[in-house]
Amino acid sequence: MTATAPSRLSALFTSGESLLLALRLDAVVTTANGLAYLALAHPLERLLGLDAGVSIVIGAFLTAYGLAVAVVGRSAPVNRAAASAVAIGNAAWVVASLVALSTGALGLTTVGAVWAVMQSVTVGGFAALQYLGLRRSH
Repeated sequence: MTATAPSRLSALFTSGESLLLALRLDAVVTTANGLAYLALAHPLERLLGLDAGVSIVIGAFLTAYGLAVAVVGRSAPVNRAAASAVAIGNAAWVVASLVALSTGALGLTTVGAVWAVMQSVTVGGFAALQYLGLRRSH
């Protein structure tokens, strides 16, 4: 008998596999986001109000970070210290983004501010999923 999709999904979020899933999703989204910042630095400057040079630095960081997260989440069992570092790094990104947004440090447009909030919510979600995965795999 095969498991149905809802029961498989439920099992995934209650098992140690949830940490792997959270890390792998984070790696894909973060790397893709980093590559987009790199490839679209100049169009993003106009749209988001983010200086192209800053966009390139952010893109390089996110691409490297996403690849590092992919290494952490490549196989079970996950190195708990490395996964904890990823979750903490994600939480720090959220705080830094919200501080930059609230201080106006990046000079973002309204679209850029909305993007920063959406990105913070996404990264915060990854941090929360990773934290829960770490707790459940304990």
